[in-house]
Amino acid sequence: MEELMGSLRMISNGNVLLYILKGVGFTLGIAFFAVILGIIVGTVLALARNYCTNGWTKVFKYIATAYIEVFRNTPLMLWIFIGLVFFPSIEFPQDVSKFLGLSRTELAVLFKAIIALVLFTSSVIAEIIRGGLNSIPKGQFEAAYSQGFNFFQTLWLIILPQTFRNIVPTLLSQVITTVKDTSYIANIATAELMGRTFQLIQISPNFTGLSTQNVSDVFVLCGLACVIYFVINFTLSCVVRHMQKPKKKTAVVAVTE
Repeated sequence: MEELMGSLRMISNGNVLLYILKGVGFTLGIAFFAVILGIIVGTVLALARNYCTNGWTKVFKYIATAYIEVFRNTPLMLWIFIGLVFFPSIEFPQDVSKFLGLSRTELAVLFKAIIALVLFTSSVIAEIIRGGLNSIPKGQFEAAYSQGFNFFQTLWLIILPQTFRNIVPTLLSQVITTVKDTSYIANIATAELMGRTFQLIQISPNFTGLSTQNVSDVFVLCGLACVIYFVINFTLSCVVRHMQKPKKKTAVVAVTE
């Protein structure tokens, strides 16, 4: 009981809570950028795989297909370690690292992990977008051509808007997955939620007053991380379920005098 009370006192410490909340901010920020950049890259990949089918443009289809299949069929953890070793290190300005509360070395490592996450996420999102593209009737291209639109105008003004409207629930589901995927970054960096949780477990004796780590420290800190992940992802899940509900059609009654 003494150990459990010490662990509870630790997470009630204002500095510890602030440290964890900063980790939550990093988790959400990393997931946000991974999804946004993943949508941009994924859109290009999906378009290349779907529509680069003639002549020399087939090269882009083969490249997109290889990219998607390689990343989708290999673990994210592998790419995070590959990124750590092979991606170039970027020297961020001191002001940026100070603003984020990280050393320049930590920030460089975190950036490599984010790039790996973006590459992995974009391959998944590419297939989501490609499914949305395939759900649009091909007759819409013919209708657009008959109105004087060219191929790129048809894609930009007609096909892509409908595609993204159709895949919003699936994209939100991918956001949930990406939020959870950020925990893999804890293996090489300590900025996001799980990384900070592991770091607090290592230094927990400094807060609890006990000489060694104990099971209650792991239970309380990991339990807190579990609750935070659950709140974030359950909220997003509720949004997805709401968007997937069939909309009730309003009957229109014509009134004649």
